[in-house]
Amino acid sequence: MNDTRPDPDALLARVEREEQQRKRGRLKIFFGAAAGVGKTYAMLLAAQSLRLKGIDVVVGLVETHERQETIAVLQGLDVLPPKLVQYRGTVQREFDLDGALKRHPTLILIDELAHSNAVGCRHPKRWQDIDELLQVGIDVYTTLNVQHLESLNDDVNQVTGVQILETVPDTVFELANEIELIDLPPDDLLLRLKEGKVYIPQQAERAMQNFFRKGNLIALRELSLRLTADRVDAQIQDYRDDNAIRDIWQVGECILICIGPNPIAERLVRAGKRLATSLHAQCIVLYVETPKLQRLKPEQRDDVLRVLRFAEQLGAETVTLSGLVISDAVLNFAKSRNVSKIVLGKPNRRGWKRWLLGSVVDDLISEAHNINIYLLGSPRSKPGDLTQVKQTLKTKSSRFYYPKGPTRKWGINAGWALTSTVCSSLVAWLMSGRFELANIVMVYLLGVVFVAARFGREASVMTSVLSVLAFDFFFVNPINTFSVADAQYLVTFLIMLLVGMVISHLTSDMRAQTKVAAHRERRASVLYALSEELAVGRTLTDAAKVAARHIQAEFGGANVLLFPVDGGRMVYPLDSPLPESLRGCDLGVAQWVFDHGQIAGQGTDTLPGANAVFFPMTGYRGVIGVLALQAANLRRVFLPEQRRLLDTFINQIVQTIERVRLSDDAQQSQIRMESESLRNSLLSAISHDLRTPLASIVGAASSLVAEDGQLSPEDRHELSLTIYDEALRMSNLTNNILDMARLDAGQAQLNRQWYPLDEIIGGALTRVRKLTAGRMINTELPEGLCLVRVDAVLIEQVLINLLENACKYTPPATPIDVIAERAVHTLKISVADRGLGIPVGEEEKLFDKFYRLHREGSQSGVGLGLAICKAIVVAHGGLVGAANRPGGGAQFYFVLPMDEAPPELEAEA
Repeated sequence: MNDTRPDPDALLARVEREEQQRKRGRLKIFFGAAAGVGKTYAMLLAAQSLRLKGIDVVVGLVETHERQETIAVLQGLDVLPPKLVQYRGTVQREFDLDGALKRHPTLILIDELAHSNAVGCRHPKRWQDIDELLQVGIDVYTTLNVQHLESLNDDVNQVTGVQILETVPDTVFELANEIELIDLPPDDLLLRLKEGKVYIPQQAERAMQNFFRKGNLIALRELSLRLTADRVDAQIQDYRDDNAIRDIWQVGECILICIGPNPIAERLVRAGKRLATSLHAQCIVLYVETPKLQRLKPEQRDDVLRVLRFAEQLGAETVTLSGLVISDAVLNFAKSRNVSKIVLGKPNRRGWKRWLLGSVVDDLISEAHNINIYLLGSPRSKPGDLTQVKQTLKTKSSRFYYPKGPTRKWGINAGWALTSTVCSSLVAWLMSGRFELANIVMVYLLGVVFVAARFGREASVMTSVLSVLAFDFFFVNPINTFSVADAQYLVTFLIMLLVGMVISHLTSDMRAQTKVAAHRERRASVLYALSEELAVGRTLTDAAKVAARHIQAEFGGANVLLFPVDGGRMVYPLDSPLPESLRGCDLGVAQWVFDHGQIAGQGTDTLPGANAVFFPMTGYRGVIGVLALQAANLRRVFLPEQRRLLDTFINQIVQTIERVRLSDDAQQSQIRMESESLRNSLLSAISHDLRTPLASIVGAASSLVAEDGQLSPEDRHELSLTIYDEALRMSNLTNNILDMARLDAGQAQLNRQWYPLDEIIGGALTRVRKLTAGRMINTELPEGLCLVRVDAVLIEQVLINLLENACKYTPPATPIDVIAERAVHTLKISVADRGLGIPVGEEEKLFDKFYRLHREGSQSGVGLGLAICKAIVVAHGGLVGAANRPGGGAQFYFVLPMDEAPPELEAEA
């Protein structure tokens, strides 16, 4: 099966890919056609089997939707507490990325890959959270429905009439290490809906009337099956490439359409595309450009470009290759892509021309094993089209192609052939009588080699024929005649002619290969120079200037890189000079290209009236800008090899721009971190709340020291009590500062245990009994025993801080309410008062460090109590908030996740 050795470049790419994969975690997607097919259930079953093998498996976030079978299979798995985010008055459960990174399991389960995170999370999309986990080497299991793929968004909308807002880029799906299809027939899925196993009955009824119609489910199922099949095809292709397998495997259909500069190229594309559509196969249009075809007339090359663009409009993949032998290039490409069928035009040569010169069709039929060849005939020509047919036949493909300059005429070739023969004859005449005839033959052959190396095939063939005639006329008896006295010289003439022909072939091949190598070397050097200069760029302006300079040097004309401002509106660059010819470039065309991600402008089928051609610059995050190019010659842009070079230029530029932007983002993050660190260091400069109690302690202590029996016992007791209270105040302040610093540094270790909620609240009320003396404390707790898995000491401190805050900012003797509310996945604890309330717009700021509602006042503190509450609750995966109560007063609350089932307690005897 392995008829050739592996390609060294392919082996190197494979090694690099394996090295990157070794450092990166593995991603497995449980893929299905719709919700309810059992993706989450299958993912949990796979996780349970891995857990039994001793693998560290953690459930990051799983949506059970209250399905009993899913909840049952979830038992026994370690569940990571979710991150609770408050958004528009509701509490949303999100995946805790920081908690997962800190836990760093071997495998983590995260449901709903296409989910959009709530505002306030690190990434807007959950697939970005998963990508960060993969980068640090954590394996991820996740789920995905077919309708959430970005490329299928329009198709799903057309079929179902529902616009899917949450989508995943196809690159995420393609980079997954494993795709497991979870398939369920539409009838079975509808039955599950009716039984209430997918949604609650009311939602299920609405779903079956809208999205979950049987026709929609059949279409979505077909899409999921096709995508999975395409994934398997890609895996087969990777395996073939890794193992250098060149034989064709008939496991899937792939149609290759070979076109050339002939009148039936467009018909070939249409016929091949119809065949590919009927077989549901991949369609590839291939054009092999030989050195001779590179010197076609501009009109003929434009026709080839037009046909290639036409093929792209039909949805086919277009490929342009360079080579000396068309059949070899087509066959090698077909084997590399596992092509099952090749579509060609019928050969135009007939009779002895076809036998002598050969044809691409005959070569492919004899060499393409396991590949079906389809031939398309050309229509019968009219008598008036004879000239055009002859011109077309001159450019038809043959087995060998040799370079021919566009101005190289037959007369010039004949002149060089005659000149070379005359010079060789003069040298041979000088050697006559002193050397054997075999040496004289070498002189003529040397002339053939010289002409072939300098002037091409036609001139060398003429030189071979003239050299044989001159050798016969001047040096073979009888001399000065073309007669031959010895018949053996006829064999000499034939061998001399054949050797000259072979030398001309080999020399011409060498010239062509040299030109191809020089062209590739030039492209490589141009790309290297561009990448080298872009690598040292540190700003967006530097990258834009370098890119504009290299594009102008390679393609001529003027160009400019356009980037959007806030809101996605395209503007002229302000930090770099704009070429004079592009000062009036149409920003409307640039805006269309940026919005649609497609090429437009001069020389295209979209907005061709523009004064430039506009290329979208597409990167990892989508279209980031537009390249406006006003080329001196559009052919230099749209020729296949030049277009590939320009696309490579754009890719290099986009990568550099994204690198610069990511570097700027990282720098801004570092600045913010340093600012936060500086803000924490300002704790040492707090003066009011440290100096005031210290002054009170010093004053009271000095009074006790200086008293000469003049103080009554009551005064002495009051001074002692002042010292004690102010020292306690300083101690509490110091503890708050230390706790905040420890929580910010991430050094606080949570000791999670199962505790009754009423014991935690009772302990907090006991510790603030002195502060709440004279107030009515009302508590409302859930019925029955409510167990919570928390660090009881820290949660109790949260309650103490909230109670102290309520006492500090409310009138004496007003009541305080402590309320606990249990939901399906959360527990909400509130501390509410009947004070003045919170000013509008200050609810979120209250939990910031050092923030105080009244900067100077009778209340002590440095604004760390509520910040400590927030840090403790966030460490538990929860969230905190504040709001005004109806009827007056404020309510401070915190919400804790309750995803884990409490342990079953044995009944007391």
